[in-house]
Amino acid sequence: MADENNPERQTLIEYPCDFPIKIMGARVEGFAQAVVEVVLRHAPDFDAAAIEMRPSSKGNYLAVTCTFRAVSQLQVDNLYRELTSHPMVKVVL
Repeated sequence: MADENNPERQTLIEYPCDFPIKIMGARVEGFAQAVVEVVLRHAPDFDAAAIEMRPSSKGNYLAVTCTFRAVSQLQVDNLYRELTSHPMVKVVL
């Protein structure tokens, strides 16, 4: 098992690479913008115009997919941690 505290742990992903991350939350004003702001903190070259948004079947939730240029596992882990701790975010895949 990989050591979660070791930023140089082995991974099957070869960096740099385009990395899609899906973030889901309530469909409320400002959700997509909040997600973009977090992604930009970790991937400053992220093109916010390239996000994909999809509402749930009943329209209560919104899934936002951001594909960014990942340069390391540490970058991906830090982004994931910040997104999952954001109060507007329900799920991150």
